[in-house]
Amino acid sequence: MRNDKEKALKLRLTGKSYTEIAQVLKIPKSTLSTWFKNLQLSKIASDRLNDKTKKGALKGLLKRNALQTKLAHAKAKKIRSAAMLEIGRLSNRELLLIGAALYWGEGHKRAIMKNGVARSYHPVSLSNSDPKLVAIFLEFLRKVCKIEENRLKAGLRIYQHQNPEQLLQFWSKLTKIPKERFEKFYYGVSKSTLNKRPYNVLPYGTIQVRIGDTATFHKIMGWIEGIAN
Repeated sequence: MRNDKEKALKLRLTGKSYTEIAQVLKIPKSTLSTWFKNLQLSKIASDRLNDKTKKGALKGLLKRNALQTKLAHAKAKKIRSAAMLEIGRLSNRELLLIGAALYWGEGHKRAIMKNGVARSYHPVSLSNSDPKLVAIFLEFLRKVCKIEENRLKAGLRIYQHQNPEQLLQFWSKLTKIPKERFEKFYYGVSKSTLNKRPYNVLPYGTIQVRIGDTATFHKIMGWIEGIAN
């Protein structure tokens, strides 16, 4: 028997794979497969080889999954970037439709009740935790509804683990509403405390933008009805 074949046989009988033997002895795996295609391995060697095969397959699967995930993220980023460019600059009509739709979904629309009677006045009030959504709604109020700056007010709902001054600074800068026109801080029990959502899913708390303007409220509601019909 060839010296290299004898060495290969000894390694194979210990449960070494063709890849491992090829790396050690520099023998092509095709040659090893020909030499040992009828070789019967002991149970220990066979189990060891099967275990390595399973681990190799798992490693390969994890590597493929990681690559597929990376490719999926890259594809999603490309799609989003292309879609973003399709929007371009918003016209006033588009901003009107967006603002009305935001109020339809997120704004306070129920009648104001006092002593069981619906009041005739109604503020424009929208609450949300998404800074970008709030920013575009304020653009709608300023550009489409022509709301004067000194009429815009806000309130914050935050949680015990959050810093009130930092959040006030953040929202005041984003909304361009001066700090003195932030009326209230509401403290709530976060749903993370109740194990209903991750701990810091609302890192900025929730802001309520409010304007005491019944006519503007009814105008927005009319736009909503126009969209609906």
